[in-house]
Amino acid sequence: MTATASPGLFIGWDVGAWNCDKNPNSRDALVVLDGQRKLMGKPWRGSLRRVINQSVCTDDFLLRLLSLCGVEGQYQSARVVLAIDTPLGFSQGFIDLLVNCHAADSIDRSAENPYLFRRTERFLFERGLSPLSALKDMIGSQATKGMHVLARFAPQIETCGVWTDSARLRAIEAYPSACKRSATMAELHEGFGISRQAGSELPEGFQHGDQLDALTCALIAWLFHLQPQKLLQPEQNVPVKEGWIFVPVDG
Repeated sequence: MTATASPGLFIGWDVGAWNCDKNPNSRDALVVLDGQRKLMGKPWRGSLRRVINQSVCTDDFLLRLLSLCGVEGQYQSARVVLAIDTPLGFSQGFIDLLVNCHAADSIDRSAENPYLFRRTERFLFERGLSPLSALKDMIGSQATKGMHVLARFAPQIETCGVWTDSARLRAIEAYPSACKRSATMAELHEGFGISRQAGSELPEGFQHGDQLDALTCALIAWLFHLQPQKLLQPEQNVPVKEGWIFVPVDG
């Protein structure tokens, strides 16, 4: 799928651990939006492990995701941008250490550790955010789950931070926590009855905070395709296999 092709749907996926069906506090969550940011079907929450295992190809995987959210008919063959809330790569420094026994220079501050954090995460640390590490912050299960899905259903790297099947799906990495200070995201959230003053109150149709994170991811997917200037784009010389976290410029 080329960058100018128009996807019909934008899916946000807040990723749970591989066996999150045993964890009532954190599970996979999905939200689907159309090109006008209209909620399609309903938010879903549960475990995607069985869906991932049973899907035989990209089309089948997307069909199953949409069916979980109750999206039927013509939309089940639509092009999709999928924004995923988990690290979708490990740092080049860690890979070099693991595969080639190549040591980095001296290690000092945690936020600058080239084993623990990719360039995209160190970039966010420099701007006052605190992204998690796939190695040290107990999200390795989620990270491998996201990377497994890319390897199976969107294995080609289109550009840094963008994975595709070259036909129907493009996948990117999102980070809802980086959106809390974003006026852009606050405005988009208001369209769903979500305000910063509302506290923990959930909008109609949402039963859990995981689903709100999935909504934020879906909105990032929408911005990525239709208003990319509002998202931070990959720096030059970022190792392409590390990927990139797409967050609002004003976040």
